[in-house]
Amino acid sequence: MVRNVKFDTVKFAQQLGISDTVAKLMVNRGIYNLDIAKEYLSSSIGELHNPTDMLGMSGAVELMRNSIIKGEKILIVGDYDVDGVISTYVLYIAISKCGGNVSFHIPDRIKEGYGINESIIKKASEDNIDIIITCDNGIAAIEQVKLAKELGIKVIITDHHDVPFIEEDNVRKYVVPEADYVLNPKQENCNYEFDKICGAGVAYKFVQCLYKEFNIPNEELYDLIQYVAIATVCDVVDLVSENRILVKEGLKRINNTSNIGLRALFKETGLEGKEITVYSLGFVIGPSINASGRLEQAEWALKLLITKDKNEAEELAKKLNELNKDRQELTQTGLEEAIKIIEENNMAKDKVLVVYLEDVHESIAGIIAGRIREKYNLPTIILTKAHEGAKGSGRSIEEYNMFEELLKCKDLLGKFGGHPMAAGMSIPSENIDKFREKLNEVTTLSDEDIIPKVSIDMPLPINKINYKLIDEIALLEPYGKGNPKPNFAVKGLMVKAARILGKNNNVLKLNLTDGYLNIDGIYFGDIEVALEIIKNKFGEYEYNKMLNGQTNMVKIDIVYFPDINEYNGRKSVQLLIQNIRV
Repeated sequence: MVRNVKFDTVKFAQQLGISDTVAKLMVNRGIYNLDIAKEYLSSSIGELHNPTDMLGMSGAVELMRNSIIKGEKILIVGDYDVDGVISTYVLYIAISKCGGNVSFHIPDRIKEGYGINESIIKKASEDNIDIIITCDNGIAAIEQVKLAKELGIKVIITDHHDVPFIEEDNVRKYVVPEADYVLNPKQENCNYEFDKICGAGVAYKFVQCLYKEFNIPNEELYDLIQYVAIATVCDVVDLVSENRILVKEGLKRINNTSNIGLRALFKETGLEGKEITVYSLGFVIGPSINASGRLEQAEWALKLLITKDKNEAEELAKKLNELNKDRQELTQTGLEEAIKIIEENNMAKDKVLVVYLEDVHESIAGIIAGRIREKYNLPTIILTKAHEGAKGSGRSIEEYNMFEELLKCKDLLGKFGGHPMAAGMSIPSENIDKFREKLNEVTTLSDEDIIPKVSIDMPLPINKINYKLIDEIALLEPYGKGNPKPNFAVKGLMVKAARILGKNNNVLKLNLTDGYLNIDGIYFGDIEVALEIIKNKFGEYEYNKMLNGQTNMVKIDIVYFPDINEYNGRKSVQLLIQNIRV
């Protein structure tokens, strides 16, 4: 499917001083306005939105300022995922820097579950806590906040999750906890320009204002951006507007970080001396931080970021890396079990998959749900045995708003919350089958909605690719949700040779030609399937000639991204192949 937006990209390119190809890529990402386009290309800290536009910000900052000055006891209540840990860190460092008497608590995933709860509030009251500030949670804590207020505790909520609502006669009534102040850009009547920031992003906006009150230098504020970048990538929010700026600026800083905990984690995970990228954050650093909250104590990850002791940092980094390896093994076992259940019970015919895995650790249910969604291109919920009933996590596809669909089944659920693309829930065990049936009954997903789609930005023949274009395309970085890596396509390339590489034989290197130019392509997908398709189409004789580098009849169409390969000091253009078609 080609993204085909009608717009005068030639004029647009001239106005911006860029190539028509890059102008088309920007238009495909919804950027038509000249001022917005200039902001997109520059993406500087100065273009971050005004934090005082967020509903409740001025009052929340004044309340915290007064609490700090009076020496009141402040408790941060975070969450056990990456966003929650980073949000807690940002608030803890900032409030400490301003002279606050501050402590933190991150709920135990198994024993306490998600978010602020009654036991935390009662313990806070016993400890004479004067003010609680939440991060990455709290927007749904109606009863918990009510209890805190009854016990005389002031409450500030900072959160980014969808605001709960009650629907009556097709009219939504949003329900917000009666805290002293609620900071959430998704609230009604909030004038903040951008509502897609993560929990750490909301915490950072609060800190922007707090630091101003205490005359903390901007450079100390900007130092926190590297941590917000980790959370922004790992919480898979749209990498557009403010998020893109935070990640772009954060990557600059994290590559020169002085945080000994992060440096120890880089060393332990094999990133030392390498450039830290969005991939590094999302697939190496993030999972290591997440692993502590999944399998042990999330506060280990927080202590790693806070510690000033090199030996402690190395010890904690080693623990996190080992936990992440354990998590990977548990995930693979659970994934195989889920696929077996789906196939044996003919569940792939469902529009929404609900799979109960009794023995899977509840902390990896979301990861397994994501892998199953990728395999079947269906919204997926993985449930597992909990202390009472079952708990689970869901991962969705673009065409299915999971949070709103769960609202249609709330009579069958215990607690639940989330976003259009992901959700968490608890459910009585006896309701699981009814829940699966009802989700599939009420869904409006069509057969077309669940067909896997490959979107390309434009056809681009290989004779148009050069170093200058590749450098210019890099202006669009960092890539992620909402700002996807560009995809190009070319048809009818001849395969001069094919080689299987990698210690696990999981990389396919192709030498390709259009009849005039030769270029290498690297494919990291399912190479067994790709090679089988080629063999079936062209026959074993031609297939073997291709593998032996002999003249053959094999031709393929590909979706790709142009890249620069550097090896032994030599540079060459290569194609990173996303999809192969014969």
